Amino acid sequence: MNFNLIKSFKYEMPTKIIFGCGVVNQTGKELEKLGVKKVMIVTDRGFIESGLVCRLENSLKCSKIEYVTYNKVQPNSGDKLVKEAANIAKDENCELTIGIGGGSSMDTAKAVAVMVTNTGNIMDYAGMDKIKNKPLPNIAIPTTAGTGSEVTIWAVITDHEKNYKTGIGSFMIIPKVAICDPELTISLPTHITAATGMDALTHAIESYVCTATQPISEALSEKAITLIGEYLRIAVANGKNIDAREGMLMGSLTAALAFNETRLGIAHSWASPLGAHFPISHGLVNSILLPNVMEYNLIGNPEKFARIALLMGENIEGLNLMDSARKSVKAVRDLSTDIGLPQRLKDVIDISEEDIRKMANEALQSGNNLVNPRKPTLEDMIEICRNSM
Repeated sequence: MNFNLIKSFKYEMPTKIIFGCGVVNQTGKELEKLGVKKVMIVTDRGFIESGLVCRLENSLKCSKIEYVTYNKVQPNSGDKLVKEAANIAKDENCELTIGIGGGSSMDTAKAVAVMVTNTGNIMDYAGMDKIKNKPLPNIAIPTTAGTGSEVTIWAVITDHEKNYKTGIGSFMIIPKVAICDPELTISLPTHITAATGMDALTHAIESYVCTATQPISEALSEKAITLIGEYLRIAVANGKNIDAREGMLMGSLTAALAFNETRLGIAHSWASPLGAHFPISHGLVNSILLPNVMEYNLIGNPEKFARIALLMGENIEGLNLMDSARKSVKAVRDLSTDIGLPQRLKDVIDISEEDIRKMANEALQSGNNLVNPRKPTLEDMIEICRNSM
């Protein structure tokens, strides 16, 4: 490699990552190191009912850490929940938030940390670097292998009054510690394992082919694509296979470490408006959109798409570059089909032509389009969604 040809770049990762089976038991000790005495646990009722939260609570008790639990988080968590939880955290004098669960729980914990020390509404801080006062620190504990929020600068929050889903981005909200315990993902239902796994794959692929990619993010993306291609089918087939759960959690983590510096692409541009307007999960939107977005993007970076085909086990021997690149689309479609996910939006939601045009305008405003390998027009965005119907 000729390093003189590499453009300048930065890679910043202030989060301490603790990975392995049983590491959730170390949470209390990590809080001791931070000098924290009282925390808010942010999660959803489903995780409470699973009984797994007891492992976190026992760790806190062993370290004599006081805690209050907020368990009202829902998919596509919104600004009203953030306000309610932040008021409780203030009243209880919490010094740190712990998000344990899927992306919604971790993102809500980040947003609550912001609103304990800042005024107004969380939506006032939508965009990049809008936060004024230093938030409370937060710790993230993922129980799905998908969003990677445990190591990102983003919190995605929904404004339910405006039916608008957006990101709050700042290194001020990146978790102090990410506790990544594969054992916490074992009881994850099959359909959530599948959808969140495809979300992680979308992160890896969109980061890998985007125009902001760089050597460190590329290496992380390649590792994520390889791991997800190897382990997602197994994790869906047998959720108790700990090797598959470890591989998927590491795949999700490395994909997030990649896109945290690069952003993503058109699939994620579409995921926000679709997820805000319709009852469809973020991972499922990405799973359905990704192959069609890849087909659109092929001419923008065929070398990378051909490499993706290889990483996912496709035979491209004897094929020209574009035919090799097309094999990556086949690999993604085959994976999504094998794990039983719907292949068309019409199979999941009732979406009209008017809806498509309205949301295409929203999707076109996403900052992810700025680094997409092919610059989309409004008609391009509409066509991609139509092709996904």
